[in-house]
Amino acid sequence: MTATDFGAVREYDDDRFSAVEVFRSERMKVVCGYFEPGQFIPVHAPASDVAVHVQSGTGVVRDGDTKRAVEPGDVVVVEADTDRGVKADEDGRLEALLVTAPPPTDAEHDPVRRGVKKGEFDP
Repeated sequence: MTATDFGAVREYDDDRFSAVEVFRSERMKVVCGYFEPGQFIPVHAPASDVAVHVQSGTGVVRDGDTKRAVEPGDVVVVEADTDRGVKADEDGRLEALLVTAPPPTDAEHDPVRRGVKKGEFDP
């Protein structure tokens, strides 16, 4: 069993969102995501489903062409091969649990790295 205290692994980064991996198998990856105001995971479309559970703060989850405002307690699921991204609102931090199945490949995260480097949510 893996058990994690969300607050105990809390880690923020001034330059980009912080993703603290708490579990990984061939079938699933679980990360605690910590976003300073305005920080984001750029829009990308890996071949994995993702469930996002907002712990605190507010922001937006992109699901295809739809942008859904999220707040604490919300759960958003985006299916595989669908454009998705997560962005904290400009006025506060966002903390969310993200579960992907199966884990995205390193190549599938290239758009994330490029978007963070360029500062573009929707590259």
